Amino acid sequence: MAADPADLRKVIELFEERIPFNQILGLEIESLDLERTRLRFAYQQELVGNYVRGSLHGGVIASALDTTGGLVAFLNLLDRLEGATEERRLAGMSKIGTIDLRIDYLRSGLGKVFFATGFILRTGNKVAVTRMELTNEEETLIAVGTGTYLVG
Repeated sequence: MAADPADLRKVIELFEERIPFNQILGLEIESLDLERTRLRFAYQQELVGNYVRGSLHGGVIASALDTTGGLVAFLNLLDRLEGATEERRLAGMSKIGTIDLRIDYLRSGLGKVFFATGFILRTGNKVAVTRMELTNEEETLIAVGTGTYLVG
């Protein structure tokens, strides 16, 4: 992404420090890029859905993928608004909203660290479509998702 480093720092701050749900999940931005954005979070007992296996709750998986898709859509919106005022670019975040989300659960969410990766499939003036994947530290593919987001 050819964005201003100051803008990227603001995105990281907004994402990691000002969105309480992201803090609950422990989501951290590992890389910000228009081509591929990657988030990570560590296993926590509070995120377990199947206590016998110790696997992630399906809602945690869906939330991590949805958040990743929304972040990718937001980054693309910022890129399209390059040259606009700072207020206009950051105000774009208030317009981001999930229209549709499809998650395919491929395996149980087992692992110590999880990575959610996302990229744009298509973006327009009003809607962006993203693809997301969730893997663990062994790069085992746990779930994939497709998200449609309002961006304008």
